[in-house]
Amino acid sequence: ASDFGSSTLDGSCSQISPVANSSSTTGIDCVLVLTALVFPVFSDFMAIGANSINRTNFGHCEKIVKKWASSSSQDLKVSENKHNLRDLLFFLHVPRTGGRTYFHCFLKKLYSRSLECPRSYDKLRFNPSTQDCRLLATHDDYSFISKLPKEKTSVVTILREPIERILSTYEFSVEVAARFLVHPNLTSATKMAGRLRSKNKQVSTLDIWPWKYLVPWMREDLFARREARKIGISNYQRSNNSYDMADFVMPLHEYINDPVARDIIHNGATFQVAGLTNNSYLPESHKVRHCVQRYQSLGAYVLEVAKRRLDDMLYVGLTEEHRESATLFADVVGAQVISQLIELSSQTEHAAVNKKEQRPSFSTSTRGSSHHGVRNSSINQKDTGLDSLIHQETNETMTVEDLMETYETCISTLRKSHAIRRAASLKHISPANFSKEARHQIPDAVIQQIISLNKLDVELYKHAQEIFATQQKYASRKMASLGMGESILYYSDGVPLWKVILLATSLVLLVFLVFLFVNARRRTLKIKI
Repeated sequence: ASDFGSSTLDGSCSQISPVANSSSTTGIDCVLVLTALVFPVFSDFMAIGANSINRTNFGHCEKIVKKWASSSSQDLKVSENKHNLRDLLFFLHVPRTGGRTYFHCFLKKLYSRSLECPRSYDKLRFNPSTQDCRLLATHDDYSFISKLPKEKTSVVTILREPIERILSTYEFSVEVAARFLVHPNLTSATKMAGRLRSKNKQVSTLDIWPWKYLVPWMREDLFARREARKIGISNYQRSNNSYDMADFVMPLHEYINDPVARDIIHNGATFQVAGLTNNSYLPESHKVRHCVQRYQSLGAYVLEVAKRRLDDMLYVGLTEEHRESATLFADVVGAQVISQLIELSSQTEHAAVNKKEQRPSFSTSTRGSSHHGVRNSSINQKDTGLDSLIHQETNETMTVEDLMETYETCISTLRKSHAIRRAASLKHISPANFSKEARHQIPDAVIQQIISLNKLDVELYKHAQEIFATQQKYASRKMASLGMGESILYYSDGVPLWKVILLATSLVLLVFLVFLFVNARRRTLKIKI
């Protein structure tokens, strides 16, 4: 058998190469020669097959993305009355854009609890087709609007510069996860979190997208580094870069390259506005998102849909233009909400009066009449949601100026409470500490990679800036057409213009009084002389 095999190999080698036919050629030599000759051919064949598969996959993805874009474009006609507030206000809250401030310091001041839709940050808790509510604030993406009466819904949102949003997302993920380090181990932390959520029966950060994915991920990582932190503290040599302390917390460069971050965080604003997050209500969203993540050229379709959806929104704010955005929100959204709720209250009161007149009349005592009067007042305010707009001291309706003053007070309180909570959390991973100053220590290579991973968000933010500028011009023209000129709420270096005018008037008056005083003194001196 060995002779037969040897002769076969020798014969094959002799046909392939004269060198292989020498007396020193063995079966192994022949195998090596055959491998050397066949392998390049096999490699070329595999490369051709791989390229063919890639072309097939790209073609398949292109069809999926184009089909989604085409169906989405059918509903993307910018409505002529987009500047008018409709019955339902949908606040599409992009994470880490300052939306929590807007919700607590604007929207909750405008809408009473009775007008808020049941909180849906974690899941849909009501039937939008039957629920009589006026405000919906959620981290859900734009696909949620498929559950709402679109023709009666106005959408508002806020966008943030992509690099800042990514850094803030990283910091908040670590901050919330660090709160669990008071527990002895990960198992204890997980069980306690579950018990507290079931006991309080409230929506927790761990229930809300995207934190329900990001916080557990960071929590597990922080517990895995617990021993390294103990050793690291004793051997710690001072470093200025809190974003690259592997012994204490996952470094930023690892965070942005993890598959979790690539799927949820990068280009997150674009995917959320397009309705394609991993929390989407669209069945095809995951396929579309993964195709775009795999083939970047397909992102242009998603970006175009996201841009046109921003175009159709009632308001688009910018985190970086904080004061200007807040002022514009008060003028564009706040003013219309106040007007709408006053009208709603008037309609409800009118309906209640008609209903009362239709009832059979009975003789009632003075005490009974007084009781009914209080009850009607309660209906007019609380049941219509107008109670949030009524000053308890003066019983006057809130104005846009009042709204801005309330906002300034509220935001100051929120910032203080958040700073205290943040400091308490980050002490568990000290000496790592996140701040605006610390961000300057992040290597430029990491910043450039963030930009590269968020190209869609970079372009969408530029478009949002253009929309914001257009909104400001529109608001100014509207004020002028109403004979109001520029809004008295527009800020200059962080100070309301009405305050600037008041200060200027006071200074002029002071100068005039000084002038009169000096003249009076001169006349007195002349008389004495």
